[in-house]
Amino acid sequence: MIQRANGISIYYEKEGSGKPMILLHGNGEDHTTFSEATSILKDRFTIYALDTRGHGRSSGSCDMHYSAFAEDVKAFIDALSIEKPAVLGFSDGAITALMLAYSYPDSVSAVISAGANTRPESLTDEMLKDIRREYEATGSALLSLMLSEPDISKEDLGRITVPVLVVAGEHDAVKLEDTEMIASSIPDPKLRIVEGEDHASYIWHSDKIARIVLEELPFLCI
Repeated sequence: MIQRANGISIYYEKEGSGKPMILLHGNGEDHTTFSEATSILKDRFTIYALDTRGHGRSSGSCDMHYSAFAEDVKAFIDALSIEKPAVLGFSDGAITALMLAYSYPDSVSAVISAGANTRPESLTDEMLKDIRREYEATGSALLSLMLSEPDISKEDLGRITVPVLVVAGEHDAVKLEDTEMIASSIPDPKLRIVEGEDHASYIWHSDKIARIVLEELPFLCI
């Protein structure tokens, strides 16, 4: 389905029943990243799996900023009159979810932030090297985004008023100290480090993130 919001066309798929949950994928991906997770979560939630601006079947590739991504999701929520959805975001999607939560604190009920970073240098040296090498070869605006943004402060995170489950892999591409900073800066957080997993292995076409969400429902209050 297509929804016009914030001046672009947002492609999304809706499945399941229950309280609403929005899924936001990572850089260069699309909504199918969460296919396996959706197969489980749809039994408990009404799932809205989006293609982010400039990804998949959504339009809007000219303005590649996390702030624009967050504005898009807020406009999508308003356009469909979705009542305080929980938001599960991975990587770029997790950054967007956090920005949405502190920019529009009344728009969401909870956030599951998986693999977010607060600034480019919070990524491991190896990850940054790989991104720079690929950017030099392709000039991709999406890769440029990861090299220049985000810039999220402790004060920004401190404005979040909903429960936030902060998740990262034991061998994540985001430095552990940044993940811990995110958790310690949010007023009502819970931190889960997933043993044996890297940045994406428990997300990409995996049901592990869905099972983590279900385990944490009492904390998330959703």
